[in-house]
Amino acid sequence: MAEKTNSNMLFANFNQDFSCISIGTRKGYSVTNCDPFGRVYTMNDGARGIVEMLFCTSLIVLVGAADQPQSSPRKLQIVNTKRQSMICELLFPSSILAVKLNRKSLVIVLEMEIYIYDISNMRLLHVIETTPNPEAICALSPSADSSYLAYPSPVPSPASPLATSSTPGSTPAASVPATGSQSQSGDVLLFSTRSLTVANVIQAHKAPLSFLSINSTGTLLATSSEKGTVIRVWSIPGAEKLYQFRRGTREARIYSMNFNLMSTLLAVSSAHDTVHIFKLGNNTTTTRTASSSSSTQESIQGPSSPPESVDGATQGLDGGYDAFVEKKKTNSVSSSLRRRSMQMTKSLTHSVGGYLPSTMKEMWEPSRDFASLRLPTSGARSIVALSPTMPQVMVISSEGYFYLYSIDLEKGGECSLMKQYNLLDSGDESGMND
Repeated sequence: MAEKTNSNMLFANFNQDFSCISIGTRKGYSVTNCDPFGRVYTMNDGARGIVEMLFCTSLIVLVGAADQPQSSPRKLQIVNTKRQSMICELLFPSSILAVKLNRKSLVIVLEMEIYIYDISNMRLLHVIETTPNPEAICALSPSADSSYLAYPSPVPSPASPLATSSTPGSTPAASVPATGSQSQSGDVLLFSTRSLTVANVIQAHKAPLSFLSINSTGTLLATSSEKGTVIRVWSIPGAEKLYQFRRGTREARIYSMNFNLMSTLLAVSSAHDTVHIFKLGNNTTTTRTASSSSSTQESIQGPSSPPESVDGATQGLDGGYDAFVEKKKTNSVSSSLRRRSMQMTKSLTHSVGGYLPSTMKEMWEPSRDFASLRLPTSGARSIVALSPTMPQVMVISSEGYFYLYSIDLEKGGECSLMKQYNLLDSGDESGMND
């Protein structure tokens, strides 16, 4: 079945702390605030195939759209929406498939290469040669302190992980022949954008990868394969398998995965018109509050201070949702036993080089979802995130809608649809359909 899309919307995504949505259209681009919902910026200056924000700052990265007049998918622009100014413009040898950024790094993903820039001065730091990656499967840590890039490892995984990367101006590393998905592995290469070295290789899945996601503090990596039945969560950079979740028994294409800011929940959307929410245990190393991240909102060098229109959108992270999550955490006997058994499994996993023997893996039955929802319409691509301020699930649909669901953080179960907005309206509350 063909995907249902709004022909005017070419791109939509959440920013790094899920407080805003950036949208690319045939006319230009816009920024919409999630809570309270409302359009805060619009610019109609030509088709945009990629629009990525830097948290809630006025710095936005734009890429042209293919098959659109006066628009090139090879051209990247960085603009300051507050000053209405162009910061820089770059042209790449082939189409830009994805853009990822945090407060230190800008990552541009092409089909066969990944470029890493220092975002403060736009100096090219590194170029990584990859096997064909037409789906731009890649994740960058939102945290600049623990900044890791995850992408599919070539086949076979290199004996020396450094064999897959090259620095600008150096002799390119010998590339691994690849002619399609049959030459892709389920291995993930973890690359540090701070030291510009490979940190680890994770044997995540047997089937080729379909999606990667890194949590807000850069300490957890979620992985899924083309089968889409099992989701795994790994430690960064140690590559220990911490969680294994069952999305379903039927194979499904994974559209998106995102941790909440506290790293206590993981939301996954798929082509089955469903969203599954999985609960992560009380892991103190990964549940640092995101308030430290929002307090450094203006730390990036250069003209990127937050615009007045979206100023304060990341406030309130200390209370509200985070406090609600903390209150609901339980330390029952069963959960402590489960944690103890998990620690034993983790140490065993570590001792055998990151992979459990197949007999052990079969004994470790993946956990089912904690909560779930079914979208109102079928056939649309969806991007899911968890609200940074309220116990709510947020969904962007390729049909141009924004759905808001309530989630019971104590009982889980079926999430209930609260509100529906049209992302392509003027941006005011009139876009709501109750």
